[in-house]
Amino acid sequence: MPVTQGIHHITSMVNSAQRTVDFYSGVLGLRLVKKTVNFDRPEVYHLYFGDPAGSPGTLLTFFPWEKQPHGRIGNGQVGTARLAVPARSLDFWRERLKSFDIPFRAGTAFGEAFLFFDDPDGLRLDLVGSEFEARGEAFGGIGREEAIIGLEGAVLLSSQPERTADVLRDLLGMEEIGRDQGRIRFRAAGDRGRVIDIAIRSEIRGLMGAGTVHHIAWRAKNEAELLQWRERLVEQGFAPTETKNRNYFEAVYFKEPGGILFEIATDPPGFAVDEAEDALGERLMLPPWLESERGRFDDLLAELHKPTP
Repeated sequence: MPVTQGIHHITSMVNSAQRTVDFYSGVLGLRLVKKTVNFDRPEVYHLYFGDPAGSPGTLLTFFPWEKQPHGRIGNGQVGTARLAVPARSLDFWRERLKSFDIPFRAGTAFGEAFLFFDDPDGLRLDLVGSEFEARGEAFGGIGREEAIIGLEGAVLLSSQPERTADVLRDLLGMEEIGRDQGRIRFRAAGDRGRVIDIAIRSEIRGLMGAGTVHHIAWRAKNEAELLQWRERLVEQGFAPTETKNRNYFEAVYFKEPGGILFEIATDPPGFAVDEAEDALGERLMLPPWLESERGRFDDLLAELHKPTP
């Protein structure tokens, strides 16, 4: 039975592409590693942020569309994306958030300290103090001893928490490690994006739109493992999609019983298939089947400017 290493990426809906770049790169210091289009709606950007290589377990991705209405965070969605920072850096992040006039609060759960706040579209984020030995990339006023390491995990808002817990345990192979403050905590096998909380208390039903998470993706080692998972999903009565080629990974999507859209995505081939690693995110990259229309997309999509350090 395959076992996921944790989160591959989390994809959210936002309104402004440039504002998203300014916040996630300029404020949080994540690298824009891929500037492409939503393969299902190519008139919309798909922006990927993560570590310099775009490693699975570090990725936050976004569909920015100015015209979409604001959504509502609630059941059937990922409620919070959690980002790992060095444990000793939380004081630094308090001061950095203050310097950008970003309201935040401090919290604790399962004995760990974290800061929680919203991005400009209302997406919920946590900065979690981590003892993980790896370090993120310095940017501007953010040093390697403070930089975001990658995803710590996520908080899931399920309409059926115990059934969602069954999927994490019995399908994805995560271990339940405790219950605290109205959450069930699971841990995946990997080192990044591995801590998943399910909120036990029911919330209002979520509505898709700007400021909400579209889906969460779990890691598969390769395409062969992805196909194993798809077979198991069918055997267990789910209705997974066919395997979809996302150029940088292969993917299968399905709805879990609590209403959250899950994806299983392969680690390879990664983001250097169409750009050199030291040039990731520099230009608009289109999948091969849209390359002949590049002129149309250059006109359709607004030019994006990276924040200067």
